[in-house]
Amino acid sequence: MNIDYRLLMSHESRKYRIIRLESLKKFPESFGANYQEALKIEKFRLESDIEDQNHDRFVLGAFADEELVGICAFVMDENGKGNIYQMYIRENFQGKNIGFRLIQAVIEEGKKRFNGIDIFLEVTDKNEKAYHLYRKIGFKEVNGPVEQKEMIGNTQLSLHTNDYSNQ
Repeated sequence: MNIDYRLLMSHESRKYRIIRLESLKKFPESFGANYQEALKIEKFRLESDIEDQNHDRFVLGAFADEELVGICAFVMDENGKGNIYQMYIRENFQGKNIGFRLIQAVIEEGKKRFNGIDIFLEVTDKNEKAYHLYRKIGFKEVNGPVEQKEMIGNTQLSLHTNDYSNQ
């Protein structure tokens, strides 16, 4: 199976929407959004960003032939920090290192666009597979108040692009 990792192009915003909705429906506990609420949204912000090819906000996709089988979004915030959101690989493509390579591709693209930045992500404490994947790539836990972590149920991780080398 040949997998390509690349930026989603303007005309692929609809493909993004379809796989994003699938992720919310199949794994509601892993994302901070609700499937039923998402259905009511005419156009997601990232759909517009894909269409406009926004420099500070982009989505990379994993493609098996021409089929979009995974997505991962990068958003630069107003404080100059990168954030990874919406990491998702379709069920029948999980366990094949596609997620690992997709995250690496997002980090590399972020590093190319914004040299020397910190990249953050959050993972729900119930998603141990994702947590171990991010740790394997080189993300480290951000230490915050224990009470806050217990309330939210998520762990925040970070990686500095200058410390990252593609294994």
